[in-house]
Amino acid sequence: MSKIILITGASSGLGKATAEKFAAEGWNLILTARRKEKLAVVVNDIEKKYGVKTLSLIFDVQDKKAVFEHLENLPKEWQAINVLLNNAGLALGRDPFEEANLEDWETMIDTNLKGLLYASKAVLPFIIAQKGHIINIGSTAGKEVYKDGNVYCATKHAVDAISKAQRIDLLQHQVKVTAIHPGAVETDFSIVRFKGDTTKADAVYAGYTPLKAEDIADTIWYVANTPEHVCINDLVITCTAQGNSTTIFKG
Repeated sequence: MSKIILITGASSGLGKATAEKFAAEGWNLILTARRKEKLAVVVNDIEKKYGVKTLSLIFDVQDKKAVFEHLENLPKEWQAINVLLNNAGLALGRDPFEEANLEDWETMIDTNLKGLLYASKAVLPFIIAQKGHIINIGSTAGKEVYKDGNVYCATKHAVDAISKAQRIDLLQHQVKVTAIHPGAVETDFSIVRFKGDTTKADAVYAGYTPLKAEDIADTIWYVANTPEHVCINDLVITCTAQGNSTTIFKG
């Protein structure tokens, strides 16, 4: 019987790459996203290429009501969730504290923090029933604060703390919890952060080779398939050129 992974933010970037990786290995997929058209393309391509079953759910993880309505009421055949990947997240702006936009702060808190909590809480009964695995996507920004990172860094520090709390509280249910903290990954992350300014976004990755979404997908696959008695709790992954969240060698 095929296993099931639920991936939030699956229409692009890390979510899309992870969906493709798990589909290639024969897993069935529950994929959520805000963008219906983009997710439809991902689902269509995956079903044609790999022949796995997919369930598409269109909602914004910021919307508590929508999250619970969709995830608490999954069709019975989709409730045996083995892995939850809390991937949906974003950065908005990179401004000093005194100049930062309050709406940007609220969107990051509502997506990166509350969205993760909503999704985890909604599917937890299914995860517990399977003795499953929660994988949270953090960031090197959750390990150290950098200039003008303020609330984005704060939300990713919170993901780090929540992951530790989940791991402790869910031990009694034999649920694994892993936090993966990527450094610079070349996706549309920086385009979103700089609100469509491709010049600023391209400059983030200039002069070195950043991680690819597929690199993180491979990592997620690995941690999700360790032996039953093994849990990788916390993992920081960067490209070779990156020393920490602020130090990158551009040759």
